[in-house]
Amino acid sequence: MSVATSVENDAPRIGARLKEARQKKRLTLDALADTCGVTKGYLSKLERDQVNASVASLVRVCAALDVPVGSLFDDAPAGEVVRAQSLPRIVFGGEAMTEYLLTPVGERRVQVLLGDIEEGGGSGAESYTLPLDVTFVHVLSGEIRVTFEAEPDGTFGGDDLVLGAGDAFTFSPRRPHSFRSDSVGGARVLWVLAPALPEELHNRKQELSR
Repeated sequence: MSVATSVENDAPRIGARLKEARQKKRLTLDALADTCGVTKGYLSKLERDQVNASVASLVRVCAALDVPVGSLFDDAPAGEVVRAQSLPRIVFGGEAMTEYLLTPVGERRVQVLLGDIEEGGGSGAESYTLPLDVTFVHVLSGEIRVTFEAEPDGTFGGDDLVLGAGDAFTFSPRRPHSFRSDSVGGARVLWVLAPALPEELHNRKQELSR
């Protein structure tokens, strides 16, 4: 079970969307909790926007509800230009971390996220995967540690990679991984995902709004 953190007052709200998806599938909190490996109380708080999920937990909950993680970014502005003074906040899980979407909501070829990670913050202790081709990360300031799990078939061993300011790293997000910043003052990181996270926009949004 992942550790939950309190949601900041100005963080985007995703709880109502997750609750609608659960009710549409006629799942109880108990049933969904058993599927995702978390507690009923944790899910209840998540649906009321009272906690932040780790990236791994949020990916599992979305998968169980057939809600593409990318659809959680729908509320970000859809304009082509993103002004520095009004970066659109998004929720992609994680602890002690704030993320912004820098590419338009409808852009499917690539997705760029800017992350401000506090000291001790990151994706959470549990590893996760994403159904994408490639992830590129560029550390703008501070330092992060990217940790990969060893593959059961021995294809890849476990890796622990420290990236400092100015460093860049390209990897497959299909490998189970997590990230964390332990540097004083945290880190600012640019993430590039290709293609964009699955969204299934129009049909899914129409179904959830009924």
